Amino acid sequence: MTAPLLLDLTHTCHSQAHTGIQRVARSLYTALAARGAAQPVTWDLHARAWRSLEAWEIANLANVTAGSKRSARWPLAARLRGLLRRRLSRTSAFRSPLSNSGLLELEIPTVPVAAALPALFAQTRGPCAALFYDALALQFPEFAPPKTVARFPAYLQELSRFDGIAAISADSRDVLLSYWTWLGLRDTPPVEAIPLGIDLPSVASVDSNPLGCIPSKPATPAALPTVLCVCTLEGRKNHLVLLAACEQLWTRGVRFELRLIGMAQAETGRTALARVRALQAAGWPLRYDGPVDDTAVTTAYRECLFTVYPSLLEGFGMPVLESLALGKPCICSAHGPVGESARGGGCLALDDINPATLAAAIERLLAAPAELAALATAASARQLKSWGAYTDELLAWQRTLHRRS
Repeated sequence: MTAPLLLDLTHTCHSQAHTGIQRVARSLYTALAARGAAQPVTWDLHARAWRSLEAWEIANLANVTAGSKRSARWPLAARLRGLLRRRLSRTSAFRSPLSNSGLLELEIPTVPVAAALPALFAQTRGPCAALFYDALALQFPEFAPPKTVARFPAYLQELSRFDGIAAISADSRDVLLSYWTWLGLRDTPPVEAIPLGIDLPSVASVDSNPLGCIPSKPATPAALPTVLCVCTLEGRKNHLVLLAACEQLWTRGVRFELRLIGMAQAETGRTALARVRALQAAGWPLRYDGPVDDTAVTTAYRECLFTVYPSLLEGFGMPVLESLALGKPCICSAHGPVGESARGGGCLALDDINPATLAAAIERLLAAPAELAALATAASARQLKSWGAYTDELLAWQRTLHRRS
C-alpha cells in the first residue's frame, strides 16, 4: 500500500469558514482519506513545530457549521499543549520521511507557515506539490483586503519552491506562469491546469421534474419565483451590480424574490451588505441568509428557479457548476474561469455584466419558460467532474513529479 500524502490543513482545521479554499481543502481531504491516502498535518504555532492533527482538529474538518469568521481558533487547552510540546522539544508527531509519499499544500500559507515549509519539505519523501487558486489579490488589489494584497507577491514566489503546481483553471495557470516570467524566474516547477471537482448530488436529491425548473417547496398563490445567488459578499463578487439590476426590475413591477447566501467579507463586503439592508428596509423582496451549511445551500438550489453568479473575477467559480449539477441554469460571465465552466451548456453567459445587462438577463429568463427549460435540460445533461474524479486526476499528476534540488 502506498504511503499517504501529507496535507497541510493548518488554517482549515482551525476555522469554521467554509468558502472557497476551505471547501476545496475539506473536500480533497475527505476524498483522499477515503482512499487511505491522507495524513493531515498542521503547523502548531504554539509548539513551533509540524505535527499530525489532533482528534478535535480532524472533527473540525468534518463537522462544519455556518461560521461567520475566517480567522483560525485555537482553544486554550490546545495552546497549552503546544507550549508544553515546545518545552519538551517534541517537534513532530510523524517520525520519518518514509511515513509519507509526498506533500500537498492545499492552502495559501501565512507568513509563519511559509517560513516553516522547508522543515516540512525535509520530512517529505516524495514530491511536494501545491494547489494554486488565483492571483486576484495582485491583479485587482482594489477588491482584496490590504493584508492579502501585501502577502501575495511573496506567496507567488514561494510557490516556485515546490516540485509542481496544480492550478485550478487554465486562466490561473497562465497568470502564474506570466508572473514568474515577469519576475525573471527561470528555475520554476511545472504548472498543470486541473479544474476542480464538485459534490455531485445523488439521484434522490434532485427534483423529480426532469427539467429541474420547478421549485421543490410547496407552491402558494402568493409565492414569488426565487432567483438565487450563492457566494461571499465581497467586492469582486459584484453584488452591488446585482442589487442595482434587481431594484430596476422591482421598480418596473417584475415579480421575483432575490435570495442571497454567503458570508459578508469584513473589509470589502460592507458596502454590499449595507445596500442589502437598505433594500430590505424599503420593502423589496430580498432575502439574505448569511453563511449556511451545505444542506441548506443544496435546499436553496432546489427551491430556486435559476441562479445568478455576477462575479467579475474568479479563479474557478464553483457555484456555477454546483447550480448546473442540480439542474438549475445560471446567469454568469462569459469570460475567464467562469466562462470556461459556462461553455459546456446550461448558462446564460454575458459578455459584460452591468446593471442593464444583468437586469435584461434576469427578466428574460423569468419571462421565457421555454428558454429556461432548455437551459435546465442542458444543465442536467452536463457530465461534471466529481471530487473523486478530481482526486484521481490530481494523484496521477503528482506521481509524474520529481523532487527538485
